[in-house]
Amino acid sequence: WDETHFGKMGSYYINRTFFFDVHPPLGKMLIGLAGYLSGYDGTFPFQKPGDRYEQHNYMGMRGFCAFLGSCLVPLAYLTVLELSKSLPAALLTAFILIFDTGCITLSQYILLDPILMFFLMGAVLSMVKCNSCADRPFSASWWFWMSLTGVNLAGAMGVKFVGLFVVLLVGLNTMYDLWDLLGNLSLSLVMFGKHLLARVLCLILLPLALYTAMFAVHFTVLNKSGPGDGFFSSAFQSQLIGNNLHNISVPEHVAYGSVVTMKNLRMAGGYLHSHWHLYPEGIGARQQQVTAYLHKDLNNLWIIKKHDSDTADPSDPSIPVEFVRHGDIIRLEHKETSRNLHSHQHEAPLTRKHFQVTAYGINGTGDSNDFWRIEVVGRKSGKLIRVLRSQVRLTHVATGCVLGSSGKILPKWGWEQLEVTCTPYLKETPNSLWNFEDHINSKLPNISLDVLKPSFAEILLESHMVMIQVGNTALKPKDNEVTSKPWHWPINYQGLRFSGVNETDYRVYLLGNPVIWWLNLVTIGLYLLLTVSTAVALKRGVQLTSELKELSRVVLRGGGQIMLGWLLHYLPFFMMGRVLYFHHYFPAMLFSSMLTGITWDTLLKFCAAFLSPSTTARKVYGAGFLALVLLIIYSFYLFHPLSYGIIGPMASDPSSPMAGLRWMDSWEF
Repeated sequence: WDETHFGKMGSYYINRTFFFDVHPPLGKMLIGLAGYLSGYDGTFPFQKPGDRYEQHNYMGMRGFCAFLGSCLVPLAYLTVLELSKSLPAALLTAFILIFDTGCITLSQYILLDPILMFFLMGAVLSMVKCNSCADRPFSASWWFWMSLTGVNLAGAMGVKFVGLFVVLLVGLNTMYDLWDLLGNLSLSLVMFGKHLLARVLCLILLPLALYTAMFAVHFTVLNKSGPGDGFFSSAFQSQLIGNNLHNISVPEHVAYGSVVTMKNLRMAGGYLHSHWHLYPEGIGARQQQVTAYLHKDLNNLWIIKKHDSDTADPSDPSIPVEFVRHGDIIRLEHKETSRNLHSHQHEAPLTRKHFQVTAYGINGTGDSNDFWRIEVVGRKSGKLIRVLRSQVRLTHVATGCVLGSSGKILPKWGWEQLEVTCTPYLKETPNSLWNFEDHINSKLPNISLDVLKPSFAEILLESHMVMIQVGNTALKPKDNEVTSKPWHWPINYQGLRFSGVNETDYRVYLLGNPVIWWLNLVTIGLYLLLTVSTAVALKRGVQLTSELKELSRVVLRGGGQIMLGWLLHYLPFFMMGRVLYFHHYFPAMLFSSMLTGITWDTLLKFCAAFLSPSTTARKVYGAGFLALVLLIIYSFYLFHPLSYGIIGPMASDPSSPMAGLRWMDSWEF
């Protein structure tokens, strides 16, 4: 499963090979570090799920993720203990996480999820501990927990952008604290200012500094050319050892007969590309596809020719060099297929009201729809065109449209490359601007281009813009792709197959312990009911015993923070347009599990409070607690093969260890 991604990325760090991912780098760096320290040499290819590791030492990477996943139990235990001051509530939470098949499955492989959840729970525990030190502001423990909160926030954001949800939780908690302090009339404005500055320092500046440092390490370590080069600008690529732009020495000015590549200037815009495949029936003219491709490839090469005559081999010494100038009308011939860049008034595949771009003709012979006017941004007519530096626009002579990349991903018939169109809207945007990157012309002298290396701030900004741009396009559901729905997750509606599809395979299936997940779901309803009932009782002036008042305070204050955490880590997924998977719910599941521990402990105490004598109350409370724990453990006993792997008959076979346990038809084991 996703080990093929994150294990491979760990290998890239060990080999110092540059790659691109839509997530920030910390999780992958830690995986790579764990592999390096445990003796893994970074040579396993991670091509597809099911490949055997053989002699490769992968256990360090898996062990690191499993260790962080195991740490979730004590972190949740301590959080609930701090919020509820109840040992049974903390123990119940710990039992839930220990015996949840989903948490076990997700923690035992080379994945980002256990790393993300570790920092998330670390941030929540630190926040709760810091709140407990509110009566001792500016003490050593107060500074420690607030600083640790900031460190964990940086860690969560550095693994995945969904770490932003815990940042929001801590931010809301901080705003509540500051509002409370502002209302304290005994506190001077100077002291309030100190509180505000302390929080800015520990919860904003410290996380930002650490987050920035992660990227500094990331770009320092990954200094060799790799599969991620094409996502970034030419200036960025020039810093990568082994990239064809590193210490580049090429002809400076573009001439007729030159072989070039053209890179779109939008973030992650790709190279102008064509291949032998045609557009399918019903998609404009059935001519050769032209796309934008994010990787280096021979099919990115084009020959610049005059529009009204063929251009001889540039290596022929008898033909004088003629440079391409601003305002010239040219043809671009695809080097591998000898077809010309072409456009016409057929509609583009994906973008309405844009024209289709194709490759047309035979051996460079086409028609007048192959002619393009080349213009340099901010230059006057007749000026030469420089490699890398000149930003050029190609205007189609026949229709007046401008060549550009929409950034939309084509379906499988287009190899999921980016759509290239000719837009009749002449607004100047990076989508319609290109630069020449590679340049081959044996008749021109090569000179060393003094490429201005981008600053770290420019690299940091570019990397985030690329992550956002690619994340918004590459992670959208593709044609006929099955995507999970957020409403599926709390009810444990459908799991996720990690490996294995038949009787001879070692089958692992990500599914939560059903009793735990349904108990968590019921608890959310019970918590809301309990909260409303308590609020109504207090409003009506119902007299509660001191013990019940304390229980109500725990539920409303402690449980309220946990409930808010669950909402912040769950509800945003309903608004996301990206492809979603079951494992996205697990951070929210941590909060619902802690809420279960607090709520059931409180509920049992409420029930026991109405009984007397106290020995009977204790027995009722103990019996209820023991029943919950035994039910959780028995459910784990039934479903544990899903986590540790099943071999043999499918669940529909009576001899299968999972026979009779497909309680929902949507479970695919």
